[in-house]
Amino acid sequence: MDRHLFQRIRKHTWGYIYVAPWVVLYLVFGLYPLGLSFYLSFFTYSFTNPDELRFVGIGNWVRAATDPLFWKSVFNIFYNQTIFILLKNSVALGAALLLTQVTVGARFFRTVYFLPTLTSVVVLMQIGGFMVAPNGPLQALLIRLGILEGPFNWQFSLWWPMPVLAVINTWKWFGVATVIFLAGLVTIPKELYEAAAIDGATPWQRFRFITWPLLNPQILFILVIDVINGLQMFAEVFLLYDIKGGPQHQGLTPVLYLYSQAFGEKNVGYASSLGLLLAAIIAVFTWLQFRVVRRDIG
Repeated sequence: MDRHLFQRIRKHTWGYIYVAPWVVLYLVFGLYPLGLSFYLSFFTYSFTNPDELRFVGIGNWVRAATDPLFWKSVFNIFYNQTIFILLKNSVALGAALLLTQVTVGARFFRTVYFLPTLTSVVVLMQIGGFMVAPNGPLQALLIRLGILEGPFNWQFSLWWPMPVLAVINTWKWFGVATVIFLAGLVTIPKELYEAAAIDGATPWQRFRFITWPLLNPQILFILVIDVINGLQMFAEVFLLYDIKGGPQHQGLTPVLYLYSQAFGEKNVGYASSLGLLLAAIIAVFTWLQFRVVRRDIG
């Protein structure tokens, strides 16, 4: 039996060699930080005083689960993502439908719409922030049209930071959703549209009863991925605010709050419990994704 085992290992040696770097990187940068975070979540620990490690049991977990600022950050993200998902996916689906009809310059248009996705988030946030600033061109246009009475500082508003951020993120990320929608649209048999047209179905009816139902897997996938990515949003709000999320924490997100606790308050143990609680929330949405997709396939 040992000889057979040795032969199997020898047969698959190159496979193990190719997989080994990924396994090592996953252990070092995946499992090890996760395990360390779980360990530190039961202690008070600071980078500045690493020797002062005090066991607090589930104290950090209880504090995290009842922390109003953490749940405010979660509410901020869901408020942001509700607007972002509706806006981005509407734009992306419209762009995908148009791209399926383009015959002249199709390659050009299929490249241009994806360029914002390839651009650095720092650059796009700087451009987007300038465009919607009180002295920016967008507000100047709205004032000229009579929609605004004067310059409006949206960053210090209670409800506007997340919608504005959703608009800027739509500009950056609608290209990804467009690709996914395009992949779904090309798999829909043209015979269905031809049969519906012969039966007298209008373009809206063909979209409602053919396109939309057959795009359900893509829609569900994009929806869950958007929520998961939204819960991990950090760079966008960090570039617009301080680590506390601005006045009244109107720009606070879960990852930004976690960062402020770890590097602002020097409370790594509590930040670890916040990170694991956030991971649990993401895991719930991942589980829901598998449940919904499995039910849709079945």
